[in-house]
Amino acid sequence: MTSKTIGIVMGSDSDLATMKEAISVFKEFGVGFDVNVISAHRSPERAHAYAVEAEKKYDVIIAGAGGAAHLAGVIASLTPLPVIGVPMLTSGLGGLDSLLSMVQMPSGIPVSTMGIGKSGAVNAAILAIQIISVSDPKLRQKLAVYKKKLADEVAKKDKAVRMEFGL
Repeated sequence: MTSKTIGIVMGSDSDLATMKEAISVFKEFGVGFDVNVISAHRSPERAHAYAVEAEKKYDVIIAGAGGAAHLAGVIASLTPLPVIGVPMLTSGLGGLDSLLSMVQMPSGIPVSTMGIGKSGAVNAAILAIQIISVSDPKLRQKLAVYKKKLADEVAKKDKAVRMEFGL
């Protein structure tokens, strides 16, 4: 495991199924992580303390939340660390509420916002790894191998589709 650590925080334990996708990526890459459930609305003091102390523990924070989804923004307002938001899929508005809550941050308080749901969690993990790989050449090499594997999988699928039509 690399000495770099990613903080994963989510607004509810119901977000865990989505955030497990990011955890799987970190395990694959051997990147250290920590997981917390903290609500920006139901436990604002904990959210504040987490954000203020984050710089001592983490290099990047991934915040997953649904609905009003203020968790990422609250944390980003209180720490100099990069914060990556993962909007949760919601039953009422399909996650659009979560997405807009994260992406519409005021000037000066950036939250790098991913897509809604599980693919967003995977991309958040990859982005976090890319951020910390700036100072970790071994991790950067693992990313290159990962991306090559993705390209190889597409080439295999292309070949299979073309063979189906005798091309």
